[in-house]
Amino acid sequence: MLLSHDQHPDNLDVSGRAYLAEAPLVLTTAGAAVRLAGTARALAPWEHADLPRPGGGTLRVTRVPALHGPEGSEHLVGEVAGFVLSGEDLPTVYVSGDNASLRIVREIAARTGPIDVAVLFAGAARTALIDGHLTLTGAQAAEAAALLGARHVVPLHFEGWGHFTEGGDELREAFGRAGLADRLTLLRPGRSAVVAL
Repeated sequence: MLLSHDQHPDNLDVSGRAYLAEAPLVLTTAGAAVRLAGTARALAPWEHADLPRPGGGTLRVTRVPALHGPEGSEHLVGEVAGFVLSGEDLPTVYVSGDNASLRIVREIAARTGPIDVAVLFAGAARTALIDGHLTLTGAQAAEAAALLGARHVVPLHFEGWGHFTEGGDELREAFGRAGLADRLTLLRPGRSAVVAL
């Protein structure tokens, strides 16, 4: 299980916490690993864990930086993580976690190279406590896709909670304006999609 952070219920709710007991391994931040204990394991930024694949080979999970709001809001929102998954004969997948920083996306792109699938937390989340967005806007998600050279983009975490200010319509519009509409896959709750690589 990849856990961006545990301190907000929209990322780890009651049922998610119950599921932790069944997960053989939870990769997350240092603070979350201490608070959750059990199978939770901390990864520092740019540290990786190599996990055996059932058919042989290895899946590398690299923790990458994330910033859950504007620069300087870390003391309010806490530590968060993103992840890059890679391996021989596997697509490279970036899972942003609650990241609102394009500066960090640029750093990830520079260090990892092109991304096959970018799973971007979007929704332009806002709270009265912080002046700025807590997650990517639609326009920022499209810019992140371009920076990463992502062949496919699957936005998540942009609906279902009151603090999201943008949804699927804004994502479609932003990716259309950026000429990236063909890279966008919007999921509906309970539905799955296959992206052709």
